[in-house]
This record gives sequence, structure tokens and C-alpha cells, in this order.
Amino acid sequence: MTDRRSRIPSVGTDPASVRKRIDGLEHVLERMVVIPGINRPVGLDVILDFIPGVGPTVAAALGSYLAWEARNLGMSKWQIGRMAGNIGVDWLLGLIPFVGAVPDFFFRSNTRNLRIIKRHLD
Repeated sequence: MTDRRSRIPSVGTDPASVRKRIDGLEHVLERMVVIPGINRPVGLDVILDFIPGVGPTVAAALGSYLAWEARNLGMSKWQIGRMAGNIGVDWLLGLIPFVGAVPDFFFRSNTRNLRIIKRHLD
């Protein structure tokens, strides 16, 4: 009989595993599909902005996972504060019903936060 835990893939805490996870999350939140005609990628973050109130909050919670991973990597409070500011601006812009998706289309907080983490890792 095999141990049940041996079949469950382990989640690594090494920088390479973290980078793979945050790259994947950023892709889903910011670049999941490309809008035909303008060839501009959008993700779940913009799509959730069309659900007033709840959508931007869910998107901010998902984006906060990047800040949580940054904390686990031992990043400075200044860097995590910048990331929290990006998430907050994105959340506030998304709270504007329906119109909030437009600025969120251009202000990609998760991409900015990914860049901060990558600079730290490199």
C-alpha cells in the first residue's frame, strides 16, 4: 500500500517553484485571453470588474496571493507595501461599476507586482 502523501505533488518553497506559481497566477489574472482585433490580452482581473463590488474584491484577494508569496520569500516591507499599494489602486479602480474595467485594462497591478518579485529574485 502506498502512502497517500506520496501521490500528492509537493509545493516547493524554493525560488524556482515560487516563480512558476506566481508567473501562472499573473498569466491567469492579466493575460488569459487575447481580444481579437486589438490583440490586447486580458485576464480574470478585468473580467471580474464587470461584477460590481464582489468582482474587484475577489480579484484583489487573488492578487494578494502574490504579496503573500513575496512575504514568504523574505522581501522587504517597503516592497510588499508597494505591492499592496498596487493592489489597492487596482481594487479602487475596479469598484467603479462597469467603467472600472477600462482603467484596469491599462493598470495591471499583478504584472507590476510580478516585476517587483522578479527583481528581488534576480
